[in-house]
Amino acid sequence: MNPHLNLEENMRLASVLEPSKPSFFPARTKIVGTLGPKSRTVEIISNCLKAGMSVAQFDFSWGDAEYHQETLENLKAAVRSTKKLCAVMLDTVGPELQVINKTEHPISLLEDSFVVLTPDQDKEATSSLLPINFTGLSSAVKTGDTIFIGQYLFTGSETTSVWLEVTEVNGEDVVCLVKNSATLSGPLYTLHVSQIHIDLPTLTDKDKEVISTWGVRNNIDILSLSCTRHAEDVRHAREFLSKLGDLYQTQIFAKIENVEGLTHFDEILEEADGIILSRGNLGVDLPPEKVFMFQKTAVYKCNMAGKPVVVTRVVDSMTENLRPTRAEATDVANAVLDGSDAILLGAETLRGLYPVETITTVGKICAEAEKVFNYDLYYKRTVKHAGDAMSHLESIASTAARAAVKVKASVILCFTSTGRAARLIAKYKPIMPVISVVIPRLKNNQLRWTFTGAFEARQSLIVWGLFPMLADSRHQADSTNSTNESILKVALDHGKAAGFIKPHDRVVVCQKLGDSYVVKILELED
Repeated sequence: MNPHLNLEENMRLASVLEPSKPSFFPARTKIVGTLGPKSRTVEIISNCLKAGMSVAQFDFSWGDAEYHQETLENLKAAVRSTKKLCAVMLDTVGPELQVINKTEHPISLLEDSFVVLTPDQDKEATSSLLPINFTGLSSAVKTGDTIFIGQYLFTGSETTSVWLEVTEVNGEDVVCLVKNSATLSGPLYTLHVSQIHIDLPTLTDKDKEVISTWGVRNNIDILSLSCTRHAEDVRHAREFLSKLGDLYQTQIFAKIENVEGLTHFDEILEEADGIILSRGNLGVDLPPEKVFMFQKTAVYKCNMAGKPVVVTRVVDSMTENLRPTRAEATDVANAVLDGSDAILLGAETLRGLYPVETITTVGKICAEAEKVFNYDLYYKRTVKHAGDAMSHLESIASTAARAAVKVKASVILCFTSTGRAARLIAKYKPIMPVISVVIPRLKNNQLRWTFTGAFEARQSLIVWGLFPMLADSRHQADSTNSTNESILKVALDHGKAAGFIKPHDRVVVCQKLGDSYVVKILELED
């Protein structure tokens, strides 16, 4: 029995047949949607937000800055019209090996035939010759190595992806035997060499250019660092961001995609603000039977470190179908029961036929899994793991989470200016939602006065069970008693108006008074 599954002995199978009751809050597991050709109009993005997307990913592996800017302007319009906050995540290309097909004609490869991979990009792609964007392949591989080519490593569907075996290295060219017949269509496919180090920087020059132009212009909330292999990659990216205006506040999520990243996982986790488990690429680098083990271990480590963890590639088949397979639906639920903070949708929303339905379906599965998540056991495990090394702030946060469960509070209100206190409460996964009321701080230089807080509010949109609310800039974080009381009233009124706080509810409040944090339990009147 899954220890994170809370099924009572008397839970009748009939309860499976009862229709799900809608709840005020969407699933506590967050959904990241990748915006692209099939999901970039204001109307579709608005529907994605209503369906439960709280983070929008912009994937720079394809499409230019202008294209993504247009999409982002549409996202802003959708946020205004739906009044639903959304964080912006920029996904770097990283050291991605690509086959260049300038003609864009489909290329058919036949089983048992030979194909040459060449770094000469002036040559035309044919079924016997594929130009690639990397000159060092011939020195990185040896006879017998496995190379995988597919469209964004999309699925295991063998009609659109091909396995190659290196038979000979000839100068800069690599000769391969085709292991299965397949047709590659479109201008771009990624190429993955199993368990081989590719000598390219993690943050490429192209990535740096995109971040320092598009990223700066749009104050990106999160940087998804593709193909993170060492903690040094994260430090390097952070140093780069620190010099770019407001981007010193941008969080870095390390994307673990291969055996190298897996080997250095603990050090990477220490440096990064969050982790993305890129199961598509990992599934190529690892034997399939090992992927689940890595997922469970990695998610557990992130949970105990109190850092958000995002799982990818859960409903691939919904790219072309209205319903997921049974295995995929179970996979989504298991990701939630393992403790994932968010589910990332790639091809399904980027170029899939049913972006909105996919988000809705994943949200429903997450909500069902959350109903049977064993919150009590999870809390005990997390407290035990933190042990005596718990900081003052974390001990307050864990107390707030426990108190809310004990008094059956309907919600936890956490007042925070950096977002840290709210994230620490969310680390303990209380059964009720955590509303993080982000208090703006006044920041001034000689030329202008600005308020901080928007970054912190949006960054909590990828954390399990955290729902941000940005307080009015009139209520600054000067932590006087009267300020706190007036913000508390605003937050409670907001909750009542929205319908998630009702008369006679209990609410747990965690806030800073002077230099100390207090946790209080409020019993609301009519």
